[in-house]
Amino acid sequence: MIRFAASAIVLLSSLALAAAQTPPATTAPPTPPSKPTVKKAATKPKAAAVKPAEQVNSGPCRLGVISAIGEHYSVQKFGVTIFEAEAKEVPIDWGLDDLVFARVRAATNNDSSIRRIAYPKGAFDPFYHAKAIFIPDPKETLPVIVKGFTANANCDRYLVATTFKTKLPNSNMTLNGIGTYNQGLGNLIRHSHLFANVAITLIDGRSYEQIKRPLTDIGANLATSMRLFEDPITKLDNSLFPDPPETASTNAALRERTRALVVERLDRNLPGYLKEE
Repeated sequence: MIRFAASAIVLLSSLALAAAQTPPATTAPPTPPSKPTVKKAATKPKAAAVKPAEQVNSGPCRLGVISAIGEHYSVQKFGVTIFEAEAKEVPIDWGLDDLVFARVRAATNNDSSIRRIAYPKGAFDPFYHAKAIFIPDPKETLPVIVKGFTANANCDRYLVATTFKTKLPNSNMTLNGIGTYNQGLGNLIRHSHLFANVAITLIDGRSYEQIKRPLTDIGANLATSMRLFEDPITKLDNSLFPDPPETASTNAALRERTRALVVERLDRNLPGYLKEE
């Protein structure tokens, strides 16, 4: 009996020890509640910005402005004889074509029916470098050239600004387009001047025939030749004359003086071409 009781005590002790060594069942930590999904509001598409050019080009076109005067600057040097003449065409980016459009808008009180017309690069090459000598080639005339890139412009008229060549008074020297020249004897007695030979042509937007303004055309050309020496705006200090010619494009003083001369020529001549008949 005593032996049975002892066995029972040993058995109970073993069970108690096993229970103490068995780790309690672990309880998994609670899963944190999931955050509610927030739906982003659909982004409204932005309205397309209206470009200034589109605003300007809307509506009827009473007058299309085309300017081809501002790609090159002529630097010329004359001596006593024709054999001492030097000439160089220098590429520039002085905004001279922008000036033409700006002065036309100013002369018409910023009329919204006046539009600037772009053209392909080289479009005026046939005009400036005409190959025909005795019989004019229609392909080299302004009306044909303008018609070639204005098919969709639908303007009533086109005002075209170009440059031309003229003779230096009392000499056989030719002044080409817009530029500056220096003339004199050797390096001792020399003087410098600016020149701006700008021509205005009106073209009918339906028939593409040139609209003649005889009194305006004659008066503008005559005034240009008469003012070459008399107008103070054309006089240039010798220190501003570009030597070598390639320095003209970076000469800020020469740029501003030339722009002022072009504005003066335009403001004097444009009113005769802008008046309605």
